[in-house]
Amino acid sequence: MSEISIKEQAGAAMRELITLSGVKSGDLIVVGCSSSEIVGQKIGKGSSPEAAVEVVDGIMPVLGEAGLLLAAQCCEHLNRALIVERETAEKFGYEIVCVRPQPKAGGSFATAVYDRMRDPVAVEFVKASAGLDIGCTMIGMHLKHVAVPLRLENKYIGEALVQAAKTRPKLIGGARAVYPE
Repeated sequence: MSEISIKEQAGAAMRELITLSGVKSGDLIVVGCSSSEIVGQKIGKGSSPEAAVEVVDGIMPVLGEAGLLLAAQCCEHLNRALIVERETAEKFGYEIVCVRPQPKAGGSFATAVYDRMRDPVAVEFVKASAGLDIGCTMIGMHLKHVAVPLRLENKYIGEALVQAAKTRPKLIGGARAVYPE
């Protein structure tokens, strides 16, 4: 493991995502996180509530300072549902579903997010403006079209590979179309 704490690595990766993606206050950011991968285990095989809490404590203040909203992807046992604040679900018109994540059903990360949000709810789908994928959790299904990969300098949190993406509007209209910057 790196000498920099998991919390510091997570905060740095989120700051870099915000800078590179160009997201604006009020935008939704999706984060998927395998705490197993962070501690050097195979995804889903070594859940670490402690590592998950460090990631949450690293990213939530950064998101809050930027006025960004968090959607925390649950693991496959909850069909990759997402944990958001109730007001976020209402703002975007997302249908709320009834489930509470646990470390072995939803994942340690989603559980830690749920425990730290003011009024958490689960939703099945979101369309986020950007995302951070910690440990190859496959967040792409929760991004708006069109996703554009971002190359972060902060490539790892603990032992987990970190990938990121931003989104942009679809280019439509063909060869004669003119697109704004």
